[in-house]
Amino acid sequence: MDSATFQTVYAAPGPFATVFVDVSHDETGEHAHDLRVRAACEQLREQGAEESVVKRLADQLAELVRRPSPIARLAIANADGVLHDEVVATQVDRTVATWGPLPDLAHWAEHVDSRVDFVLALVDHEGGDVAVMHSDVPEPEDERSITGETEHVHKVPTGGWSALRYQHETENVWAQNAELVAAEISRRVREGHRLVLLAGDPQSKSLVRDALGDLPMDLVELDSGTRAEDGGGEAMQQAVREALMDEVVGRRVDLVHQLRERMGRGESVATGVRDVADAFVRGQVETLLLDPLPLADLELAPADHPGLVLSPAAPLAQPVRADLGLVAAAAHTDAAVSVLPSRVMGGAPVAALLRWHQPAG
Repeated sequence: MDSATFQTVYAAPGPFATVFVDVSHDETGEHAHDLRVRAACEQLREQGAEESVVKRLADQLAELVRRPSPIARLAIANADGVLHDEVVATQVDRTVATWGPLPDLAHWAEHVDSRVDFVLALVDHEGGDVAVMHSDVPEPEDERSITGETEHVHKVPTGGWSALRYQHETENVWAQNAELVAAEISRRVREGHRLVLLAGDPQSKSLVRDALGDLPMDLVELDSGTRAEDGGGEAMQQAVREALMDEVVGRRVDLVHQLRERMGRGESVATGVRDVADAFVRGQVETLLLDPLPLADLELAPADHPGLVLSPAAPLAQPVRADLGLVAAAAHTDAAVSVLPSRVMGGAPVAALLRWHQPAG
């Protein structure tokens, strides 16, 4: 999770109401949606939330989201109004409804860990459709159709001496059209979209891949999909899902390798609430790694860590849930947040990859 997204939220005065709830519905499920929202709001009231804040969130969450299931919604509010409202394509099995001195975002970080931004390119001999996609949203954020020359795009089984020349002209057209598609993909990669899924005609995919050269990206070729399907074929959707899952697993495996390597050397790593909090004071934390459920059972006392910033609008004197406090510290120091199980963090519910090593003493 890019914690900087929530810096404006954390800069606001608390207390905060945080709700992360399933808002999926169909023609017969609107009542179930209403019950889930009401239950979340009732949990906030039981925790002492101000009625005006609960009312604002209830009104916001009551609006039906017209998207296919599963759909969830994160909303954060304080006495001044709704500070954050985001809809995502994910299944929420356990509703988060928290009233407290800090926003409750650990389970949101767990979702974001599974979110992938990517470029999907469907190509054929005439060009391709290149779209920027997000795994949270079924529709493209931005899409462009590239159509090159079409006059000699199809090979014709002609005879005689002209056949070879015609074949060369056709192959040249294919290559030129592939270069146009590759140029659009390259533009998207330079914008920061590292994962590229390439689907469509096998020969066209090969030409586009060659035209991309050594562009710094993760390129995955899919066996399914044609431009005629417009990305909607079931085989195509399944191929995309599998590629995105591989990307998520790969990212987590990389984090585990980094963590274990640093723990093995005893360098540039911190484990446990106290050591991680002290690393935040020094501005060392590059990536906060947490296991939400066990970390929520522990406390963080800001007074034990002079210089630790959790709530600049109103410094906190009392201990807070450790997960709330450490995610807040991440937001104030531009640290990334990811979720890993305790067993890969030496049994600790929290660890941190540090920007530099500071020897003891």
